[in-house]
Amino acid sequence: MKTFKLVSLDLVEEKAEDITQRRIKLIDGLIINREDDKGRWVIEAYVDQSYQSFFEEYVKSEEELLVQVKITKETNQPATFLVKAIDTNNISENMNVLFMGTIVDRRQDQIEKTLKLLIEEGYQGEELLEEFKKRGSNNNKN
Repeated sequence: MKTFKLVSLDLVEEKAEDITQRRIKLIDGLIINREDDKGRWVIEAYVDQSYQSFFEEYVKSEEELLVQVKITKETNQPATFLVKAIDTNNISENMNVLFMGTIVDRRQDQIEKTLKLLIEEGYQGEELLEEFKKRGSNNNKN
């Protein structure tokens, strides 16, 4: 297992077809790569107890959540995870919430979206490959 410092946690919520990010104010946190055969990670967020009822609802519902986290330092790119809140614990005047889930490979998702768009635009065969390479190199310049 590998353990890293959790420096930010955002919940990605979908409400009425709008996608919003809710920043969770951390006191502290850890993220652990379990390195198991399912590729699972544990996220432990140490937060103010005012979040208790909010997170307990997610624990009860067993609903999957999309979260974005920054690991080690604030300047790092966020990593996206599909998780479930599995437990909350009161710790003095604060609490922790535990999530377990898997990392979402956003590059793979972007590749699939680009390919789907090109196919919908009618590209195929060698032409599809060339246009995909062209758009891929344009995306890397941004």
